[in-house]
Amino acid sequence: MEGLDEVRGRTVAVRRAFEELRDELGRVVVGHEALIEQVFVALVCGGHCLLEGVPGLGKTLLVRSLAEVLNLTFSRIQFTPDLMPADITGTIVLTDDAAGKKVFDFQRGPVFAHIVLADEINRATPKTQSALLEAMQEQSVTVGGRSHRLESPFIVLATQNPIEMEGTYPLPEAQIDRFFFKLLLQYPSREELGRIADLTTAPPPPPLRKVLDAEAVLEIRDWVREVPIAEPVKDYAVRLVMASHPRKDGRVSLADRYVLYGSSPRGLQSLILAAKARSLLTGRPNVSFQDIRSVMLPGLRHRIILNLEADAEGITAEKVLEAVAEGVAEIL
Repeated sequence: MEGLDEVRGRTVAVRRAFEELRDELGRVVVGHEALIEQVFVALVCGGHCLLEGVPGLGKTLLVRSLAEVLNLTFSRIQFTPDLMPADITGTIVLTDDAAGKKVFDFQRGPVFAHIVLADEINRATPKTQSALLEAMQEQSVTVGGRSHRLESPFIVLATQNPIEMEGTYPLPEAQIDRFFFKLLLQYPSREELGRIADLTTAPPPPPLRKVLDAEAVLEIRDWVREVPIAEPVKDYAVRLVMASHPRKDGRVSLADRYVLYGSSPRGLQSLILAAKARSLLTGRPNVSFQDIRSVMLPGLRHRIILNLEADAEGITAEKVLEAVAEGVAEIL
């Protein structure tokens, strides 16, 4: 009975904390309710997010405000073609110690923060993009043969502009696969535009209240992994990932016709972890089929590689995944 009470207490605490976080962010961020939830889910799952949207939709404001509410350190890196890896990770410089002797000292780069906004990541060269790989996967960077641990929790929120591709370097599939979620920012509605005008042309609001801190985020991260998932629900997630591959069996005709490569095993890990986190946010102690479906698009859309026929006919990864969700039954 004590174990059941503890689980219920965790779900109540996580749900209440997220509601407070969402309400506090709502003071400065207009709309993006689903985006806020998905970014928070990625954070408590230990993943990273790729944000795609046109300029001016409030990506930087959202990320900076999230860091403020969570009492986490924040840094922003503007990716440009002349950006070097050392500009991200840091470099070794010659300096004087307390005794006046010349010593080599490591100066930390902007990647040493809890929340790192990699703005327009596809504008930097592949060599610079790859500087984030070790940081994202290992939560450390190696400079001068020495490894340096990053802050914990650590999350990279990388943005890219989908409409201006001239002079950019598209991320390779292996690096895209390392992102936990790919999130699409939508243009605000008429009512939301009015609220944005009110907020940005009025006196600045009071500072945001701190809702959580690094220790609390790490504790929630441990709770997420302890959320139970029934075997039929796990099998449903497995079958969704398998159905994203072209198997020529006719079960999901769109996947068979338009998909070159389906989701990697990282996609399955993202589905299950994100579904566990979402079950906590909704106040339930176990994962449901609906939890799996709700995180399917952000968790798998960037892991589906389409063929040339799909590009010619305007078929997107979202359309394929919607067909997969319709074609896969919850229970066999």
